[in-house]
Amino acid sequence: MSNSSAKPFVAQHAIPVGVTSTRWWWVRHAPVREDGGNIYGQSDIGCDCSDSIVFAGVAKFLPREAVWFSSNLKRTHQTAAAIWAAGLPKPDQMHQDKAFAEQDLGEWQGMNRAAFFAARPASIASYWFAPAHERAPGGESFNDLSDRTVSGIRRINAAHAGKDIVCVSHGGPIKAAIAHALGLEAGAGFAFTIDNCSVTRLDYLASDSHSGWRVPMINQQPWIASHAHDAMHQPAGPEVTNKLG
Repeated sequence: MSNSSAKPFVAQHAIPVGVTSTRWWWVRHAPVREDGGNIYGQSDIGCDCSDSIVFAGVAKFLPREAVWFSSNLKRTHQTAAAIWAAGLPKPDQMHQDKAFAEQDLGEWQGMNRAAFFAARPASIASYWFAPAHERAPGGESFNDLSDRTVSGIRRINAAHAGKDIVCVSHGGPIKAAIAHALGLEAGAGFAFTIDNCSVTRLDYLASDSHSGWRVPMINQQPWIASHAHDAMHQPAGPEVTNKLG
């Protein structure tokens, strides 16, 4: 029996009247296989987009009618192309923005990764090349990366308020974006694992009097749930049918 006096259900994630939500869908590029075990940073090398299950899952998950951005490095362009090839309609335009490139690791680029880390003090839970304030010789610090990433985010929030933004980028800028959304110093982003092809969603909510961030998901891997769902709905083969019947 219905209760006509009951208050109407309001979704937990509903956007209040007068608030604009700009939804960022960050996608890390596909795995790099051609680095030879060396640090690559802003080296413009390609990535492996051969995993059709992964890209089918991401293509189903991302929004249609989004504004697309990537870094200027080709591994993000290859990843975006693989997502479109997997079924997500290709946008009319892809904006390439250097603000979302990986950290410029300067003279460290090309060095053997294992030897580099073996020669440096261990940093618990860092998962990065150096503390956020340390600038690579001839390159950037992670704080530098964070500054340009946050500047790009603010610029795009102003230009595309209320839109879905898909940004195909790198582990560094995504970590920096998470730290910014949480109101933390840039180096706090090191604590987050960002897997290849994973999706991180950060929503910027703004009204005339207030603005802030909401974090619906970090490091989501949509191909896992999508593949499991598809497998469950496959028709049973003769052997399975006989065993069950």
